[in-house]
Amino acid sequence: MSEKNYRPNVAAVIVSSRYPNICEFFIAQRSDIKGVWQFPQGGIDEGESPKDALLRELKEEIGTDEVEILAECPKWLSYDFPNSVSKKIYPFDGQIQKYFLVRLKRDEAINLATAHPEFNAYKFVEFEELFSLINHFKKGVYREVLDYFKKKGFL
Repeated sequence: MSEKNYRPNVAAVIVSSRYPNICEFFIAQRSDIKGVWQFPQGGIDEGESPKDALLRELKEEIGTDEVEILAECPKWLSYDFPNSVSKKIYPFDGQIQKYFLVRLKRDEAINLATAHPEFNAYKFVEFEELFSLINHFKKGVYREVLDYFKKKGFL
């Protein structure tokens, strides 16, 4: 069996500016797939560090990089794309991600009307509501990374 071809990627678990007094998570609805909510994420460009990619992706996807990095998951986490994702469109088996826990400096700085909008809505939700909205193939990775940040005392 051949080794899988994963795209290097960063992802942000964003908590609101009210953290740590109130712990609520930013999730956004994809503009290309109705009803799919997720954390912001994106590819790491050649020669780019994960932290630089994180800040660039946040600026591109939610219109702000005004965040404080609270923690970084030391383990790279991967997931496979479902069979419905065409290899002709996306030439990877899945993605391998470096996750960061970040706090927004100002919640009102979010602006989804970016140059290439990936999201059409967002909201802040409590942990209990998060997994009722995240109902796709990334659910296991989200659970693993949130468990890690919880174990380390951040959540």
